[in-house]
Amino acid sequence: MRLRILVLAVLVAAVGLAPTPAGAAPTPSTTGSAPALRLVTPVFSLRRVAGVLAGTVADSHLGSDLDKVMTDPAIGGARDNSCLVVGDAGGGTSHYAHAADQGYIPASTLKLLTTDAALAQLGPDSHFTTEIRAGAAPADGAVGDLFMVGGGDPLLATADFAVDAGYQGQSRLATSMEALADKVVATGIRRVGRILGDDSRYDDQRLVPTWKPSYVADFEISPLSALVVNKGFASTKPPVEAASPAAHAAGVLATLLRARGVTVGATGAAKAPAGAPLVTSIDSPPLTDVVGEILQNSDNMGAEMLLKELGVRAGGAGSTAAGLGVAATLLQKVAGISPNEMSVVDGSGLDRSDRVTCAALERVLDRSGETGDLGKALSTAGQSGTLQKRFGGTPAAGKVRAKTGSLSGVTGLAGFATAQNGQELSFALLANELPSDAAGTTLQDKVVSVLATYPRAPAADELAPLPPAAPSG
Repeated sequence: MRLRILVLAVLVAAVGLAPTPAGAAPTPSTTGSAPALRLVTPVFSLRRVAGVLAGTVADSHLGSDLDKVMTDPAIGGARDNSCLVVGDAGGGTSHYAHAADQGYIPASTLKLLTTDAALAQLGPDSHFTTEIRAGAAPADGAVGDLFMVGGGDPLLATADFAVDAGYQGQSRLATSMEALADKVVATGIRRVGRILGDDSRYDDQRLVPTWKPSYVADFEISPLSALVVNKGFASTKPPVEAASPAAHAAGVLATLLRARGVTVGATGAAKAPAGAPLVTSIDSPPLTDVVGEILQNSDNMGAEMLLKELGVRAGGAGSTAAGLGVAATLLQKVAGISPNEMSVVDGSGLDRSDRVTCAALERVLDRSGETGDLGKALSTAGQSGTLQKRFGGTPAAGKVRAKTGSLSGVTGLAGFATAQNGQELSFALLANELPSDAAGTTLQDKVVSVLATYPRAPAADELAPLPPAAPSG
């Protein structure tokens, strides 16, 4: 294709341009001006399509460099089980494709598809609302039952958790539980019979059945719920998961209210009665910020909660299955992702049966672009999120924004890279059947290094036609 373009460009450049035959006198000027200049560069010269030529040379080098990386014996079985695509950010020219339409385990890069579907369905400015409702209207500062009704907010947290549980020392974005307690106190309530957590917005399936049990034991994921505080951890030092996310949330609110002088009785979990009066509520940060937290911290629970919320907002059930159906329909509509390109059972990428193509990942990235809601939410090399301690002191530092993915034998990296000439590239890499985690890290390093030094070719102005020369004699 590039050769055809090159030939056509040369022919176009030739129209109306005929070189002066050797030894022939220059054509006299009809206006009496100086004789016509003689062309130094032949009409049928590649110099007349310098931009195309420079791009062809650059992509040729890029292809050979990346082919060498993707066939390196050091990546073991991944040589035959990986994909990589590179193109212009925002869509357009494709610079490199290796098994682009073959599906592989995406690990946490799947979160790009989940969050993109959520942004499309819910809207970037949408919020998750946690409500406080009363079994009966408060009277004289007293109320019998208060119900903390979950709205699917994955960021509800106390201040100490937000500071301690961020990624690699970065504070976690949070919907403040302290602020919610203050709002309850501001209503004048001073005595509460019971506080009960209500997580009925979503179903009661706490985990995807095919997840490895070790994910829970290793705190990769906690039981899912529409009402969860501090990611469902009753304690972080040592890590202890709450038996009931809703009851745990009610208990945290009770503790905060007691610290503010409110008398509180028992806590537990129960569904609020229909028509229970609204006492107060608190909104999460906008969805764009929620998506940023999920991608920056690779928040598995947050991604799974978004998936269930998709089901609710589409008028269905708050279940993983309903959310998957909504996400698939949305992504096919907005990004052209077909069922052949995405076959998944969760929203976080924890399941090893998930399959996604590199082409699908890049298409979602291109739909956003670097400055879109998804692009802005990515980690930055050497600076933030899961890339905070990666690529520091290399040409990629500050110039690669991406989502990482990692499972045993699996690595993924998808996002944007600024080339050495300032050109913005989008890319997606998935590699399965790696011999070790170190092999996956090294593979990422090599791919990013090639992108950071693109284009490896003479600049177009160095290849441009030479200036015309005055006729000799």
